[in-house]
Amino acid sequence: MKGTSLIVSIIVLFIAVAVLYVLYFASPRVSGSIVGEQSGNIETGGLKVAYIKADSIFLNYDLAQDLHDDFTQKQEAYMAEYSTKRQTFDREAAAFQEKVQRGGFLTEQRAVQERDRLLGREQEILQLDQDLTNRLAELQAANNQQLLDSLLNYIEILNAQKQYDYIFDAADILIGSDAHNFTAEVLAALNARYASKK
Repeated sequence: MKGTSLIVSIIVLFIAVAVLYVLYFASPRVSGSIVGEQSGNIETGGLKVAYIKADSIFLNYDLAQDLHDDFTQKQEAYMAEYSTKRQTFDREAAAFQEKVQRGGFLTEQRAVQERDRLLGREQEILQLDQDLTNRLAELQAANNQQLLDSLLNYIEILNAQKQYDYIFDAADILIGSDAHNFTAEVLAALNARYASKK
């Protein structure tokens, strides 16, 4: 039984070596994976690919900076509005507590009315906080979408000229040739286009 399995193993190994020999010597030889190169664009395996570093573009894109500055101003204005209303409420609540402790209300009914008014104000402030947080989140989402739309729009224009098969975001690429990276070209074009529209 051992002899039979040894013979079968030798035959399988012989067939595998023969197949590798035929595949290696019968197929046309191409040096490396680079098939052709024209003006910095490399075709690999018949596919023309490129990648950009989107995070780098968004950090250095003038539109992104302006949107960030606008967002920061609105965030500060919202925080100032909330903070002012919160401080006013905190002072009123402290005054109410002090008045209750020293017996400053003529009737219990008047104290209950004031407490209910303050609870209503607190709910308004909590609702304001929620509304402002939602507005800021919506503004941030709109800004992100505007940046993405601007980037994708330009990449489509660029790709109409260069005819890439695939354009990747470098966030998903662990190793890649710099010849495939056209981040600087895209960033310069986006900033020039944005400056002309300003």
